[in-house]
Amino acid sequence: MIVVKVGGSAGIDYDAVCADLAARWKTGEKLILVHGGSGETNRVAEALGHPPRFVTSPSGYTSRFTDRQTLEIFEMVYCGKINKGIVERLQRLGVNAVGLSGLDGRIFEGRHKDSVRAVENGKTKVLRGDHTGTVEKVNTGLIELLLGAGYLPVLTPPASSYEGVAINVDGDRAAAALAVALKAEALLLLSNVPGLLRAYPDESSLIRQIPADDVEAYLKFAQDRMKKKVLGAAEAVAGGVKRVIFGDARAGQPITAALDGAGTVVS
Repeated sequence: MIVVKVGGSAGIDYDAVCADLAARWKTGEKLILVHGGSGETNRVAEALGHPPRFVTSPSGYTSRFTDRQTLEIFEMVYCGKINKGIVERLQRLGVNAVGLSGLDGRIFEGRHKDSVRAVENGKTKVLRGDHTGTVEKVNTGLIELLLGAGYLPVLTPPASSYEGVAINVDGDRAAAALAVALKAEALLLLSNVPGLLRAYPDESSLIRQIPADDVEAYLKFAQDRMKKKVLGAAEAVAGGVKRVIFGDARAGQPITAALDGAGTVVS
């Protein structure tokens, strides 16, 4: 079992990811795809007159402030346009893919945080009306049912709160929780950079290897959203996943290249 998470930033080549995924699937390999959609969500939110708002926590993590209107835009893009676009690509390649959000069947479940602490102009504030959370539980029954029947699951946030409310969760950490729950052999976190860079954005500064027992020490090299990927990697290896690879989803055969050792390998 291999869990592949592909981001949603500019430069991602979904055609290349899907072609590589389809080729491997047809050899009998079991894979699950988890995807994001942040770049397109930002574009649509701007067009709808409700531009995205990003906040930075006191510990330095940046996330989207998700009020109810933002959540609805998020669902429209992630669960609609991006998810069905990927499913269509895979269907055209002869793979019987099924697109679901973490809300469906409560695949991803966690606690709803309706307020968030954010640092603005040097001051810590409490912002209320948020619809975010962290995946604390993965309900694998529906996934296993689909895999057993020969379907390839394509998953995306949001998740469900314990009360059944849709919550925005980080896709990388959700994919890590999924990989742990399914006892996956590998977790691939593909984005628009070649891996974790020691001196971002210098791609020649790629860090090729990270010891599994020392992942969090490399957080100091992670910029912006890469911090969540490093955190997800730490959670995955702590939960028993043998390898986590930060790979490049911009061209070529991104999954095969990552599994062959391209990018940053955590093991």
